[in-house]
Amino acid sequence: MTKRQLKLGLVPTGVGGPGDSNRWLDTDIPLDASVNIDWYIDVVRQAEAAKFDLVFIVDSQFITAHSPPHYLNRLEPLTLLSALAVATSKIGLVGTLTTSYNDPFNLARRFASLDLISKGRAGWNVVTSGDAGTAGNFSQPEHFDYDTRYSRAVEFLDVARGLWSSWEDGALVRDRATGQFLDPDKLHRLDHRGTFFQVAGPLNIQRSPQGEPVIFQAGDSDQGRDLGATIADAIFTHAATIEQGQAFYADLKGRAARRGRDPDQIVILPGFSVIVGDTDDQARDIERHYRSLDQSFDQALAEFGRPFGWHDFRNYDPDASFPIESLEHAKSSFYTQAKKITDLAIAEGLTLRQTVERLRAGRGSPFVGSAQTVADEIQRWFEGRALDGLNVHLGHPSQFARFVGEVVPILQDRNLFRRDYEADTLRGHLGLAVPSGSAANGSGRRDAA
Repeated sequence: MTKRQLKLGLVPTGVGGPGDSNRWLDTDIPLDASVNIDWYIDVVRQAEAAKFDLVFIVDSQFITAHSPPHYLNRLEPLTLLSALAVATSKIGLVGTLTTSYNDPFNLARRFASLDLISKGRAGWNVVTSGDAGTAGNFSQPEHFDYDTRYSRAVEFLDVARGLWSSWEDGALVRDRATGQFLDPDKLHRLDHRGTFFQVAGPLNIQRSPQGEPVIFQAGDSDQGRDLGATIADAIFTHAATIEQGQAFYADLKGRAARRGRDPDQIVILPGFSVIVGDTDDQARDIERHYRSLDQSFDQALAEFGRPFGWHDFRNYDPDASFPIESLEHAKSSFYTQAKKITDLAIAEGLTLRQTVERLRAGRGSPFVGSAQTVADEIQRWFEGRALDGLNVHLGHPSQFARFVGEVVPILQDRNLFRRDYEADTLRGHLGLAVPSGSAANGSGRRDAA
């Protein structure tokens, strides 16, 4: 049996993502990092040199003046990943794209193109779009409700996978001696007629060395977890404690098993910041220093409205009770996250100010300490089945350099993480089976090759 090994992903958010409104003040970060291809190439090559499994590009398509700096001005994922594909050779390339504001044929073709350009390193983080304002950028009067978003996503993925399996192995004969380019019996139409989509197919691009892009998903609601357990090869999530990580891990893998899937064919990858110091005390001092600079209360209050459909909480008295009626604004947004916040405020009788401050305080990482301490804690989470790997948020560049230079070698010495790549594709890095092509009518089979 192959030894289970830790997976590592890099999440670069340039000049500052959620909760990091002032990261761009760090002089080690170019002021235009979020749109600077040279910066991306540099940090992703650092991750590839450290044998990371993947780089993960987050995205959304709606902003306000209070969005985090990186969200205000950033490169479109597939364009960025295509550039990174020719600047790297091994690391997986994962991008976030929505099923709510795309069509399956177009998106399936774009991801298949990235998969071929990268020789089998593409991955798709499937989202349904939590920012309700996105509808206004796509000629829609309002955002889809929760049930519609998830039903549409399931059908979207079914169509995309059907299109990716339009081609059987050996369909492209390309025999100059006989003059035969295609074996037409191995190319199949899809002829999908569903609730949301009608797609004829076949897809006009061949399969990649990994068969099709790896599917990632992130969602913590019951619907989100069911979607991940149904369609995902890997799951992005968050966990503040090892107990939370273990509970999510067991729940998600259990849901997958109940759907007849092999739980080992779903990789759980929560995201974390990592702070490394010469000693544990120094690391905690570094963390406190960064957090004191990351965001003022006024900045946090302005950004606080995002899960609530960008409701403006600055209109409330911050020292009055938390306005529970604000949850209504989250119905078509990040409702699960907004409800958790509201439930916390109700349960503890918090004011709006206390709620915002509580969330700011909760952004601390469990992976803070000397290199030895951080490696020990990662090992504890990994062996305790709280994760299969972690997505490392690239905050301050000096910290990422310490992680790859000091923590990763310890993990390698303990045989928890690879010393070199053993595969050429993202699916190979993650230990996932290659799906076969279609036998008929574009309906993909999830078999090992």
